[in-house]
Amino acid sequence: MILVVLRAAEEDVEEAFRWYEARRAGLGGEFVAEVDSAFERALSMPSSFPVAYRGLRRVALKRFPFLVYFREQGDVLQVFGVLHGRRDRRRLRRRSTLP
Repeated sequence: MILVVLRAAEEDVEEAFRWYEARRAGLGGEFVAEVDSAFERALSMPSSFPVAYRGLRRVALKRFPFLVYFREQGDVLQVFGVLHGRRDRRRLRRRSTLP
């Protein structure tokens, strides 16, 4: 399976990285490692995660309060967002790549 992280999701990760890194040196890197782990879990068993919004599934990070929103399309896993669990779905809705 091929992982495709959309630019908006990359920006989500960059924003959170900067926020965590400002709190403590190295914490941003730990956050990115957790995101990578969530990507790997999604790649290994995409259909095991719940559908959260308009066909997007979500996988929770284990240590940080963030959710990875993705869709499996054939042999491609597209990541649409990496959002804080308390943010509402409006950020996802605004992304033009969603139907």
